[in-house]
Amino acid sequence: MTIEKMKTCSFNTASFDDWQEKAAASLKGKPLDTLYTNTYENITLKPLYTKDDFPEGMVGDFPGVPDYRRGIHPMGYQSDSWQIANRVTYCNLEELKEKMDSALSKGQTAISFEVKPEIFADQKSLIAFFSSFKNGYPFCINAGSLQAPLLAALVIANQETGKADKLSGFIAADPVAEASLNGGIPKEETEFFQEWSRMLEEASTELPSLKTVMVNAAPYHNSGANAVQELAAAIATGVFLLQKLIENGWELKKALSKMVFNFAIGSNFFMETSKLRAARLLWNKTAEAFGAGMEDRKLVISAETSIFTKTISDPYVNMLRTGNEAFAAVLGGVQYLHTGTFDEAAGNTNEFSERVARNTQLILKSEAHLEKAADPAGGSFYVESLTKLLAEKAWELFLEIDSKGGVYETLKSGWLQEQIAKTAGKREIDILKRKKSIIGTNVYANLAEKITEPDNHENSKNYISGSLVDIMQKIKSDEAISSSFIEISSNFPPLEMKRLAEPFENLRFKADRIEKEGSVRPSVGLICLGELKKHKARADFISGFLAAGGIHAERSSEITNAADAADFIKSSNIGQFVICGENGDYSTMGPEFASELKQQHPEIELYLAGLPDEEEAEWKAAGIEEFIHIRSDAYQILSSLLQHMEVSADAKA
Repeated sequence: MTIEKMKTCSFNTASFDDWQEKAAASLKGKPLDTLYTNTYENITLKPLYTKDDFPEGMVGDFPGVPDYRRGIHPMGYQSDSWQIANRVTYCNLEELKEKMDSALSKGQTAISFEVKPEIFADQKSLIAFFSSFKNGYPFCINAGSLQAPLLAALVIANQETGKADKLSGFIAADPVAEASLNGGIPKEETEFFQEWSRMLEEASTELPSLKTVMVNAAPYHNSGANAVQELAAAIATGVFLLQKLIENGWELKKALSKMVFNFAIGSNFFMETSKLRAARLLWNKTAEAFGAGMEDRKLVISAETSIFTKTISDPYVNMLRTGNEAFAAVLGGVQYLHTGTFDEAAGNTNEFSERVARNTQLILKSEAHLEKAADPAGGSFYVESLTKLLAEKAWELFLEIDSKGGVYETLKSGWLQEQIAKTAGKREIDILKRKKSIIGTNVYANLAEKITEPDNHENSKNYISGSLVDIMQKIKSDEAISSSFIEISSNFPPLEMKRLAEPFENLRFKADRIEKEGSVRPSVGLICLGELKKHKARADFISGFLAAGGIHAERSSEITNAADAADFIKSSNIGQFVICGENGDYSTMGPEFASELKQQHPEIELYLAGLPDEEEAEWKAAGIEEFIHIRSDAYQILSSLLQHMEVSADAKA
């Protein structure tokens, strides 16, 4: 073909039906349904999205204009880049100051740390800490139940420095999210929100540019909620808090200006990006219903990478998880972002892991150039369609929550916790049966790695009652704030926050205890039938299967008869064995092979790798405990194995 002819060529327009025809041919008889995926949000994802899936009315929308799904700034990150706001870990104020200064000098752009009761032990140092920042860094702090004393210390610091009007960012709290974790609020509901509203009003006078009202969806995410539940809970919480402020004398415009939404970002990349875009869309419509103007309907979003998805075992994989989640958050259009460290699940955060977490965002800014584009995900048929679906489903759930009295009433009744628990249960079943993979934990586990149980981190249940002025007076008079802490009592079941990997990590911990207490490492013998090429695939599968529970696989040499297998059993000092081979060998040797082994060694437990072509009942009758295959309940089998090993170790002791 000549150059001139190539210039005049054009491509035929392909339709979705054309694609389906080609896909059907590639599947070679398998149904097209196998290419569709069902999510925990009850959304069916298609294998291909086209302009026919593009939501109506989206073509003319731009970032910076309602409904704000494409962002709240017309130029996106080019005019207003997101803030790198990693929470600094510390043991005392001196360490916090040192590490905060170091982080800010190495690329962090916001002051962010976890608020602990310990920082109020030295109130003068806390004021000095706030006074020390000269460069106008914004705050990014979820103050939780300790918001009032933290704001009081900040007000005192800024009265001394005279720069209160220059402060930006947020030191905010979400009483509903705190209640979901603690099982209630510190006082009677009406009294509490009256006091909270007055305190925020005082803070607004002293710190006019600081946001103080948070809608925190992270507890729902980290308890296993799906994206629809997170969005619905967030919008319902936003409405609840907005109504409380208005009931206590706040103007709508002022109340909206003080709000920031916080979301945790999980591993489903496009779902998480779409979740943030849907949040802006939903809040725009919600604020509009309250009568808010266009500018007041913009949603400021703070995001954090998920703790729910992180693992203690194989922690360096968490770097990849965090990078994926941070990428999704940035594409979703956040204003503040915390990236967790790869070792946060184990509680071993150090300077190196904090540097990696910070540099993850710096790479997204400076090397991936994501701050150079306005809404880099905009226009994607898939993302736009998913955004619309999430918004629609979340709105339906929000209306259901509203019909039950609002978000706080559904927490008090336990209804919201039950809905989230159902989703968390589905996630857990998929993990336990290895339908969903956690790399390095329930698949590809590394038995050479030694992991330790983390210390349980209790959510702070301390609260200080009183006005901002009263608390400031106590601080100025050097009265110990900690003496005024009130313990929050539980009135309803709190959310159960846990990580997906915990069940398999607990198996690893149990295996380690058995080895430590019995001086014998947990092991299962593999009776490998025939030559290597015949048994290797299933032997490798079983080895990986066992490793997820911290159990070692001891392989035999090539077994050709029951006598060889019996000799291996006798010499191994192991109580559990898995027969590994091809289905052809299973048919040749038959259930009689297992029966003979059980007759010679009745004390052992026998398992079979894979499913035989036939005679399953006969294999069971011959002494096979379980067939271990790709659809097995891995957690149940591994738990049973470890239980038997523990009993055996106790008996020997």
